[in-house]
Amino acid sequence: MPGRGKHRRPRTSPLTRGVVAVGTGGAALTLPLLGATQAGAAQPAQSAPAAQTAPQAAQPAKSLTYTVTKGDTLYRIADKYDVSGGWKQLYKDNRAVVGDDPRLIHPGLKLKVATTKAAAKKKATQSSAPAKPAGGVAKATPAAAKTYANNLDGWIREALDIMAQKGIPGSYDGIYRNIMRESSGNPQAINNWDSNAAKGTPSKGLLQVIDPTFAAYHVPGTPYDPYDPVANITAACNYAADRYGSIDNVFGPY
Repeated sequence: MPGRGKHRRPRTSPLTRGVVAVGTGGAALTLPLLGATQAGAAQPAQSAPAAQTAPQAAQPAKSLTYTVTKGDTLYRIADKYDVSGGWKQLYKDNRAVVGDDPRLIHPGLKLKVATTKAAAKKKATQSSAPAKPAGGVAKATPAAAKTYANNLDGWIREALDIMAQKGIPGSYDGIYRNIMRESSGNPQAINNWDSNAAKGTPSKGLLQVIDPTFAAYHVPGTPYDPYDPVANITAACNYAADRYGSIDNVFGPY
């Protein structure tokens, strides 16, 4: 038998790093165990508040060029890009291009738009994501329920659908016949030589409507722009229905 004291277990210091076995259903995990002094020193770092992160700087304004498309309004464009000051500021920045009436913008105009990168990205994400009900199945939005070609055929068909909703009479053939006589299908057509032009109200658009007539017979829900193809057709058909019973009854200048 060995002598006493030669194999005595050394006393463990409370500051010495050791290990502890943790039961895990038959297996044992060996985890480092820090001494009390070390654990106490590490504790503040673990519970440090995350709220000390510096606030994110506001995104600077960014200017972009926007090309007006059919159906656009200054309000809609300003809202889409979160323009500071809204449509009034957008109009102020582009008055030289738009002219004296902010309601009359037509496809093809180039507008300077002050926006932020974050705002533009947010709007693009919102507009591209399809609406989904609770079940997770994509649901078509009203705008996507029916689409129309961006040509004379599409403009007439869209106008006819709007007219049907508003109770305005007219047929495809009647509208097409009068458009070909009045403008040959050019939505930017303008008459600067007849008696209306001499009075300062030239005829405009597909069905050659003068501004006072367009204002009086404009159909709600369409752009307030006599050069907009659908707005021009519906306003002209609304006027023809009031005066002649239908655009189908018009076979000459009206």
